[in-house]
Amino acid sequence: MIAIIDYDAGNIKSVEKALLSMGETPVLTRDPEVILQSDHIILPGVGSFGDAMENLNKFGLINVIHEAINRKIPFLGICLGMQLLFESSEETPGVAGLGILKGKIVRIPEGPGLKIPHMGWNSLNVREGASLFKGLEKEPYVYFVHSYYLQAKDPKIVAATAEYGVTIHASVEKENVFACQFHPEKSSKTGLAILKNFLAQRREG
Repeated sequence: MIAIIDYDAGNIKSVEKALLSMGETPVLTRDPEVILQSDHIILPGVGSFGDAMENLNKFGLINVIHEAINRKIPFLGICLGMQLLFESSEETPGVAGLGILKGKIVRIPEGPGLKIPHMGWNSLNVREGASLFKGLEKEPYVYFVHSYYLQAKDPKIVAATAEYGVTIHASVEKENVFACQFHPEKSSKTGLAILKNFLAQRREG
């Protein structure tokens, strides 16, 4: 079973639609038992970091997410869902993230010819051996919509980067935790291949 965590963030339905188009039967849920019994968990989202953390807290999902990751269930954060896995965001100073991975979310700096939010297709520079990008071309094109980006503390977890005035940590992988700043569900065949690679991950133990 694939659980999509429903915490009233934007864009959750498009992830569900992408999985349905692949023949999967995802479940939109905030039920702790359903989440913890799942084979795969996805935390998507578009919106404000502070509002999202408030909702995760309101729905009692923070401990559930930590427990799921401790149980080694393959977990995928998408866009805001990726940012929430880290410690803090400049978007909402003083609000702690989930702190599952070390790093901070910072605003994309203004620059000549750069529009913020960063919206559109960008190529990735993929680290060799990265699980989510198995079987894809070396510089796949994916779709981004964001104003803030990740600076991961440990470069070893960075699976892919993108250039947009700065080097964006666009995807990370650590044990059973995977995340993308871009939207695989909006990235055509490449994105569906990335989702398929995630669903190929198996729970350890």
